[in-house]
Order: sequence, then structure tokens, then C-alpha cells
Amino acid sequence: MEKSKQKDLAKKRMAPLATPSALSAAATRDISGGLNILLADIFALYLKTKNFHWHMSGPYFRDYHLLLDDQADQIIAITDPVAERVRKIGGTTLRSTGQICALQRLADNESDYVTPSDMLAELHQDNMRLVAFMRATHELCDEHGDVATASLLENWIDEAEQRAWFLFESGRHSA
Repeated sequence: MEKSKQKDLAKKRMAPLATPSALSAAATRDISGGLNILLADIFALYLKTKNFHWHMSGPYFRDYHLLLDDQADQIIAITDPVAERVRKIGGTTLRSTGQICALQRLADNESDYVTPSDMLAELHQDNMRLVAFMRATHELCDEHGDVATASLLENWIDEAEQRAWFLFESGRHSA
């Protein structure tokens, strides 16, 4: 192979991630940033949901344990689509747990013991906060005309609202 082709190949291997996008550079920056923060919150919510799933106890153990396992599966299932959307529009995504910790807005819960009703209530609130974060990200997408990301967010909002609903109803005390 001739030297100029070898140099071209070497440059391509060293080229920064620069995925072409129909969105403006500002849109890519803003939406990627918003999605990365959202992704950090999603990872935080996933881990808290699994934490509570692992540490559930009490008379409704089986029901709550299975509910939280199903919800954790649903939450982790959107991490890859969120990150891939960032890449599709030309951005870069999270690279470490350190970045997740730095960006997450949802609080961790490292308590030694949390009652089942407090677990459900806390996860309900976290899912509602996630809905609000998703709506704000949707507004950002609307500002930049990114209908594809907005469409994905609409489905994720519906899923988070359903999780919140199930958590709320499961946490009700019968009279």
C-alpha cells in the first residue's frame, strides 16, 4: 500500500468521534448534554431500584420484590437507546461511574434499613422526578427541532409514569 493511503488510514484511526448529524452543533451539544444528565439519573434510579429489590422484606416481600425487579429491567432497558441516541446525533456519552455520580440529580439511598413503604414512596418520587427531567429534555429537543429524540422521550415518559403509578398504588394502605 502506498504511503499516502497508509497516512489516510492512520488519520482515520486517530480521528475524534465525529458522527455526522442534521442537527446544528449547538443542538448536538445541548441535547447530548441533556441526555447524558438524564442517562446518569436513569443509572442512579436503576441502582436504587435494584438496591430496594435486594433489601425488600415484610409480608408483601414477593410482590414488591418482583415489582421492583420488573421495574429495574424496564429502567436498564432504556440506557442503551439513550446513549445510542447521543451518538446518533453526533455527541459523546458517559464513560464512567464517576461521570454518573457527577451528573446524577436523583439521590442515592445507602441506609442500612428502609421500610418497604418508604422504599415504594421514594421510588415513586424518583420516577416522578425522572418524568419531569424527561419533559424538560423533551422541551430542549423541541427547541432544536429534534423530533426523533422527542418521540423516544414520549415513550420513556409514559413508562416512568406507569412505574410511578404502580409504586403509588402498591404503597397505599387499605382502610
